[in-house]
Parts: sequence; C-alpha cells; structure tokens
Amino acid sequence: MAEEVIGTVKETIKGIFENVSAPKNESAPVEKKPSTPEGMAVAYGSLVVMAMLPIIFGSIRSVKLHKLKKSTGEKADTMTKKDAMYFPLIASAALFGLYLFFKVFQKVHINYLLTGYFFVLGVIALAHLLSPVMNSLMPAAVPKVPFHILFTKGEGKHKEDIINYRFSTHDIVCLVISSVIGVWYLLKKHWIANNLFGLAFAINGVEMLHLNNFVTGVILLSGLFFYDIFWVFGTNVMVTVAKSFEAPIKLVFPQDLIEHGLNASNFAMLGLGDIVIPGIFIALLLRFDDSKKRKTRIYFYSTLTAYFLGLLATIFVMHVFKHAQPALLYLVPACMGTPLLVALIRGELKVLFAYEDHPEEKPEKEKKKEKEEGTTSSSSKKKESKKAK
Repeated sequence: MAEEVIGTVKETIKGIFENVSAPKNESAPVEKKPSTPEGMAVAYGSLVVMAMLPIIFGSIRSVKLHKLKKSTGEKADTMTKKDAMYFPLIASAALFGLYLFFKVFQKVHINYLLTGYFFVLGVIALAHLLSPVMNSLMPAAVPKVPFHILFTKGEGKHKEDIINYRFSTHDIVCLVISSVIGVWYLLKKHWIANNLFGLAFAINGVEMLHLNNFVTGVILLSGLFFYDIFWVFGTNVMVTVAKSFEAPIKLVFPQDLIEHGLNASNFAMLGLGDIVIPGIFIALLLRFDDSKKRKTRIYFYSTLTAYFLGLLATIFVMHVFKHAQPALLYLVPACMGTPLLVALIRGELKVLFAYEDHPEEKPEKEKKKEKEEGTTSSSSKKKESKKAK
C-alpha cells in the first residue's frame, strides 16, 4: 500500500515538472482575430492625430525656445551638415546592435534594462512638458518658490558649471505627477501610459532638436529615406526590433478598442522617428516663416498638410499590402518637395536656402577676404562713377 502511494506521488510530481517545463501549445500560436473596419479606422485615425499634435505643439515651442536663446545670447545646439550625413549610419549601427542583442540575450532581461532607462527619461520629459501647463493652472494661493541647484568645478577663469538647474515648487508637482504615471507604466505597461511618455518624447524632440538650415534638413531626410527603406524592405531587422522593444519609443492604439475597451491588445503602431524626424524639419520651416514676419505661415501649414497626406498614404499602402511600410518612404518626398514647390512658386528659393537659425561665425580669414572684396568693389564703383562724369 505504501509503495503504491509513493509511486502515485512520484508520478504526480513528475507530471507537474513536465507541465511546467514544457511549453503549452507554443507550437500553435494564438491567432489574433481580424480587426473590424470601425476598429481599424479608430486606431489609425487616433495615430494620425497623435502624430500631428507633437509636430504642431513642438514647432510652436521651438519658435519660443529660439527667440529665448537669441534674446539671452545663448548658443543653441544645432545639427550640422556633418551630423546629418553621419546620422543614418549611427542609427543603422544602433538598430543592428539592438537586433543582435535581442537575438543573443533573452528579451526579458534587455527590456528590464530599457524599461528602467526610459522610465527616468520619460518622467523628466513629461515633467518638462507639464511645467508651463501647471504654471498656468496652479492657483495663486499656492506659492511658487524658486530653487537653484549649482555644482561647479574649479575657480576663477577655470570655473565650470557641472550642474546648473533652476526649478520651482510647481516643477516639483509636475515631477510627482510624472513619477506616478511612470510607476503605472512600470507596473502595467499600459498603452495609455506608453503614449503619454511617447508624446512627451516627441514634443520635446521637435522643440529641442534644431536644424540650423534647410540644406541640413534635406541631407538628414534624404539619408533617413534610404535608411528606412533598407531596414524595412531589405531585412526584418526594423520589424523585429519594433516588436521586441518594450519601451515608449512608439505610439500605439488598439484596433479592438470597441470590443474590449481599455484592455484591448491588438495594437496598431507608429514609431516616434516617423514623427520627430519630419517634425524637426517642419519646425525649421515655422521658424523660417516667423523670421519673415508674415501674417500667414505658408511653409509650415503646407508642409504640415503634406505630412498628413503622406501619413495617410503610408496607412493605405500598409492596409492594402498587409505588410509593414517604411513611413519615411512617403513622408520624406512629401515634406521635402512641398516647401521647394512653394518657394519656387513664390520665387523664394534663394531666400529659403540662405536662411539660418543661428548664422555661424565666419573665420577671421573669410572676414578679411570679404572686407577686401568690399573695399575693392567700392573703389571700382568710385572709378566708374568718375569716368561717367
């Protein structure tokens, strides 16, 4: 009797271990139910709206930041032509590196590390975004106490600021709210929390990443045009990383929201790069419009409309061919061609290409040459005028 009981216990324990170690029907993956036309329309429409908003608000904030830096005389961090040329290569190396990491190491461990990293960045980005809103909404009864953290290195001429950060009690409130959203994202990985961080990243990116001139923007967009096509159509690297990467670097919206509510799980997605890269180019055009003191922002509005149409074209082709599409394949020609066409019609091609956010200081040799050329041209004009007399 005892032997029978022991044998039964052994078989039970063995069965438990087999069930734990063996994958449960992993050979037959669960197929997602096809989305309804209504659900797809809501999902893709929401993604288009969420893509447009960061570009609009980020561009407006970039104009304010540009004016602030000009008034204070602070040197702005702008992307040079060399940076624009190397950017697609650096992005390719980073993308392929992530792909190898996901192939070699376990996806869970990598995503733990990335989640912690983007948690910190997301909280800071969201707090920065909420700061002006909180300042306007906070009642006057709540005092706005300023703080200043200053940490320097060296003395006298060799003194260097390592940390120089000013904030107020309102900013602390923003940080607390952002941290609560961050904890929600860490615990649940909910798509709404993901989108809040993603929108914060996108708006801050469009606001702070400045292209100095139109030519730099053309170089950047042209390079990323081929980058996106190669990594999406030429390989499965981009799609693999996008699906494996659990971080708020993409905006998502459920296609089955109508059926399952906020717990829906069949997502449509749009990468932040497809928003920020065209966005910083469109923000440059708004700053160009603003510099001309015009009533209409024709370059900004026309290119923003072209971006909207390019996004719709991306979604349409993706829906027809049932395959992931490189969005920049459609967005780059739309965003680059539109301002060129507008400038050609208005006869402002030279003005557009000559515009610079922050004109670079020319070397002393070039300044001397210009002075010499100016003096020689003025003297020649005087001689011609004397001859005419």
